Amino acid sequence: MTDIPENKRTELEAAAFRRLVEHLRERTDVQNIDLMNLAGFCRNCLSNWYRDAAEADGRELSKDESREIIYGMPYSEWRDRYQTEATPEKKARFAETAPKHD
Repeated sequence: MTDIPENKRTELEAAAFRRLVEHLRERTDVQNIDLMNLAGFCRNCLSNWYRDAAEADGRELSKDESREIIYGMPYSEWRDRYQTEATPEKKARFAETAPKHD
């Protein structure tokens, strides 16, 4: 790996994270179950990891607050606007892989 100073590496990682979050906000057509079935994580997982990191830093962040950071709006609003019912096939695939999900 290229020798990148830790502070610069952190800046680059933060920029990549912000770009990922923005991409997920723009791709409202991609459902969380699709992400889970394909990649093993979704927007909710990302918000949980964000909250975990905040708590590890001594900062309290509620589940709703961390989801709003990732979704760019309250989760209930995103769900009402963009979430669709998962097909039986998607649900079956999720059930097969669910034990692998964190």
